[in-house]
Amino acid sequence: MKLGIVGLPNVGKSTLFNALTNAGAESANYPFCTIEPNVGVVTVPDSRLDVLAQMYNPEKYTPAIIEFVDIAGLVKGASKGEGLGNKFLSNIREVDAIVHVIRCFDDDNIIHVDGSINSLRDLETINLELIFSDIEMVERRIDRTKKAMKGDKTLAAELEVFERLHAALSDGKCAREVELDESELEYLHDTPLLTMKPVIYVANVSEDEVSEEPLSNKNYVALKEQAEREHSQIIAICAQLEAEIAELEGDEKALFLEDLGIAESGLDRLIKASYTLLGLISYLTGGPQEVRAWTITKGTKAPQAAGKIHSDFERGFIRAEVVAFDDLLACGSIAAAKDAGLYRSEGKEYVMKDGDVVLFRFNV
Repeated sequence: MKLGIVGLPNVGKSTLFNALTNAGAESANYPFCTIEPNVGVVTVPDSRLDVLAQMYNPEKYTPAIIEFVDIAGLVKGASKGEGLGNKFLSNIREVDAIVHVIRCFDDDNIIHVDGSINSLRDLETINLELIFSDIEMVERRIDRTKKAMKGDKTLAAELEVFERLHAALSDGKCAREVELDESELEYLHDTPLLTMKPVIYVANVSEDEVSEEPLSNKNYVALKEQAEREHSQIIAICAQLEAEIAELEGDEKALFLEDLGIAESGLDRLIKASYTLLGLISYLTGGPQEVRAWTITKGTKAPQAAGKIHSDFERGFIRAEVVAFDDLLACGSIAAAKDAGLYRSEGKEYVMKDGDVVLFRFNV
């Protein structure tokens, strides 16, 4: 899973990226300090793996991962090549989802490209640049389809979809707001629209306002209302504070979060929101050699899940031997789970569930 962190210059993107990945991306108080996209890989915290590690004492411990890409700050006119617009737009096309950082705190020492703090204005600035870019792409597709229709009348349905998208984009709406069925979405596979990508809004608040719902912050409240209107997710964090949290481990981290009055770090909440947004779950494998979490899409059947490990597992799939993690935890071992009748043999039509602990049987 690759998430692109975007936003206007000086909103806290690179500070958040550094906190999330400890990758040391340059962070400075001027626009465009991020010119090449910085990439960092973050492990997904999963306490279930810790339990399996205690059971098996494995040689390797491999959690699931998320790749974060810190993309150059956007400004008005990016769709026409202003600032680093062209580079921004090409980089964002490659990510699975967008993490849109929006500044919701005042600080006279940190400049804002528009001179003041206004979360909805900043949101509109970036959305419009993405929409302008999408309009150009849709118009090219419409022209191409109309020319092809002269010899192939079956393209009428495809043309109708892109004309509908064009109308919505021209009204200032994002493509993801247009209702399309699965067959209509197929037309977009070779036309990757930026505003079709799912979004998580990250409201960057001050250290004094840190909580999961800083309702005293008017910019956060306005952004939250907009996110609810478009069915997007929103998380409030303090990027500077996340940098401090990232330096802590174990009990020290837990005590620090308790003192702040928050249950989880911004990273943990962002990862959970990302999994929900993209419809992802994890299944687990365990043994003396390795315990590992594997990320799959919700609804994946056992053979395709096995293929995540190796293509041979899917090609020669025989069965999946499965126990739910909670059942394994209650029983204390695979042997006890078998005795309790909780260790199941599942076939090719079995739909994997989050937290399944599985052993795949295959033959090639």
